[in-house]
Amino acid sequence: MKPSDLRDYAAKGVIQIVMVTPFKDNEEVDYEGLRENTEFLVEKIRGKPFILTPTGSTGEIYALSDDEWKKVVSTVIDVANGKVPVVVGCSHAGALPAAERAKYAQDLGADGIMVVLPYYHVPSEDGLYSFYRKIAESIDIGLVVYNNPDVSKIYMRPHVLRKLVDSVDNIVFVKENTPYPPMLYQQVKTLSGKVPVIEGRGEWWFLATAALLGTRGFTSGYANFMPDVCLEILRAGLNKDVDKMVKFMEFLDPYEAFIEKMNKKHGPSSTILPHPYIDQYMVYSVIKSTMNTLGLRGGRVRLPLTDISEEDIEELKDILYNKLKLSPAK
Repeated sequence: MKPSDLRDYAAKGVIQIVMVTPFKDNEEVDYEGLRENTEFLVEKIRGKPFILTPTGSTGEIYALSDDEWKKVVSTVIDVANGKVPVVVGCSHAGALPAAERAKYAQDLGADGIMVVLPYYHVPSEDGLYSFYRKIAESIDIGLVVYNNPDVSKIYMRPHVLRKLVDSVDNIVFVKENTPYPPMLYQQVKTLSGKVPVIEGRGEWWFLATAALLGTRGFTSGYANFMPDVCLEILRAGLNKDVDKMVKFMEFLDPYEAFIEKMNKKHGPSSTILPHPYIDQYMVYSVIKSTMNTLGLRGGRVRLPLTDISEEDIEELKDILYNKLKLSPAK
C-alpha cells in the first residue's frame, strides 16, 4: 500500500490494533500463539477498517531482543499476507537503529512503520524534527508518528508536527496520546487537510472527547479479543451517535474499573510524572489474561511488567462473561 493510499485509508476512519506479543510461562516468545492470534484477527477484520500493528507498546517492544523483534514482525506480515494493512512498530531511541528496523519492515512487505518519540535523552525541537525526517527519508512506505509523552517524557507540539508533514510526503497519520483535550484539538486543527490524527489512548478517550474533536479513529488493545465491538465503537464515534457512544462507555466501565483496581492493587507506581499521565500499565496483563480466558493466546508479560494473580483472573472472568457478556473468541 502506497503512503498516500494508507493516509487516505486512515482518514476514512480506522482502528489500529496494537497486538500483544504472547510469552510462555518460561518467558520465551510464543510464536505459534502469535500466529494463531494473527489468523484470528485477519479472519475477523479482513475488508474492514483496521490496521495491525505488531511490536508496539502493547507488544512490549522494549522487552524483545533484535532477533525476537524480527521474528515477531515476519510472523505477522506472513499471516496477514496483504489481506490486512500492517504498520510495524519500529521504535528506538536512536534514529539510525529505528531507520534500520524501518527498512527491515519495508523489505518484508509492511505497509508502514510506527516510531514513538525518542526516549532517554531529551532532544531540542530541531533534533526531534530531524529524528523523524531521517527515518521518513530512509523508507518508501508510510510513517506513523507516535506522539506519546507518557513513555518518552517529551512531546511534539503542533508547529513541529506541521513542519514535519510539510517537509516529507510519507507521514500517513499521527497517533496522538496527549492527555489534554485542548492540545488534542490543536493538533487536529493544525494538521487538518494534511494527515489524519487518531486517538492513541483507546476507546474510552475516543468516545469521551476525540470523536467530537475530529480524530479519525483510535488505537486499541481491546480489539485483540473483541474487534467486532471495537468496530461498532468506531462507527458510533465517527457518526457522532451520542446515544450509542454513551451506551459503549457504560459497556466498557466494568472493564476499565477492573484495570484501575489492578493498578492500585499491584501498585504503588514508581512514576514521577504528574496526573493525568499514565502511571501504571497493568492493562497489558489484563488484556493478556482476557485473551487467555477467551481462548486466544495472550500468554504472560515480561518484566518489568507484572502479571495479575489467579484470584484477579477469577474476578476478571466474572466481568467478561456476566457483565460484558462476551463469548469465547475461539
